[in-house]
Amino acid sequence: MKESISSDAIKDITNCISVSYNSVGGGARLRDSNLELFRIIAMMLIVAHHYVVNSGIASGIASADGTIYSNYWSFRSLFFLLFGAWGKIGINCFVLITGYFMCKSQITLRKFLKLLLEIEFYKIVFYLIFLLTGYQSFSVKTFITGVFPITSVSTGFVSCYLLFFLFIPFLNILIKNMNEKQHLLLIGLCSFVYIVMGTLPFSVRMNYVSWFIVLYFIASYIRLYPKKISDNTRFWMWMMLCSFLICSLSVVACTWLGSKLNLHLHYYFVVDSNKVPAVMMGICAFMFFKNVKLRYNKFINTVAASTFGVLLIHANSDAMRQWLWKDTLDNAGMFYSQYCYIHAIGSVLCIFAICVFIDYLRIRFLEIPFFKYWDERSSKVTKKC
Repeated sequence: MKESISSDAIKDITNCISVSYNSVGGGARLRDSNLELFRIIAMMLIVAHHYVVNSGIASGIASADGTIYSNYWSFRSLFFLLFGAWGKIGINCFVLITGYFMCKSQITLRKFLKLLLEIEFYKIVFYLIFLLTGYQSFSVKTFITGVFPITSVSTGFVSCYLLFFLFIPFLNILIKNMNEKQHLLLIGLCSFVYIVMGTLPFSVRMNYVSWFIVLYFIASYIRLYPKKISDNTRFWMWMMLCSFLICSLSVVACTWLGSKLNLHLHYYFVVDSNKVPAVMMGICAFMFFKNVKLRYNKFINTVAASTFGVLLIHANSDAMRQWLWKDTLDNAGMFYSQYCYIHAIGSVLCIFAICVFIDYLRIRFLEIPFFKYWDERSSKVTKKC
């Protein structure tokens, strides 16, 4: 007699078959939407961060009296300091999602090509737009940064993420050949070097490639060695809220200390992805959303598929940052307006929505047809072989 299969077993089998996870989007999958919603929130935090740090609001150049630094303790200054405090945490969240899924997946040429073509499409298109409109002049430097996918290995997210993506197959070999104790010891060693020493006043020179690898070890451990506490939604909700409070208080406390020392210290514990509060907030938020029960939602998953495109568009280049935040939206000029709060929130939402729409069109009319052709050609080659 055949054994009956439980609904949970059927779901697991279906996920294994149908959920080929692409960590940077490129098409909705029939998977639960909890982490897809988390991906959307993380990218919005990154956009809000750029609203503050790329516009002059947080650099003291927006007006004669220096925007935020003219009055640290005004409600307006504290609002914008907190509004833009979560960008590096958003990056941690984004990479944790990648590690959680990709540790049980494989990097194929198709996946890497999808990522590379998406990056190149936006780099070349916007470089040509700014060049042809006279917004950016031609030089060897602008050509290289505007066309080549990798221009530096430091804290530039896109270049480092692309390189990190190539490490994933080797990282998977490593984690699959370690036992749980070895995996945990590796995380402990990496955490001491990058997180503990990185938070204390040591000289830890970090680049995002190596930092993403550390986050990958953490996320893969969570996925491969689930614990009872890992599934406690209420616990992680409170941990996330406590982490949020700690990060917020660190911004306020460092703002006070910076005002006494005449230094810009407000984001000390959150502006680098490897600081203890930033890591703690990212992990706790990830654990909470991992446990949220949110079944497949087509709208959420479709939007989440374009979150990487949002980053590639709105943070495309120095020319884009100048055009978007300073010349078009005039964030610094709106700082003293009575509508500054509406302007900040509305700008982030509008930029996110517009970028998602642009990337949706790219996926539908360029990416899907191209990879349909790619798959057809690949299948023909396979049959011949």
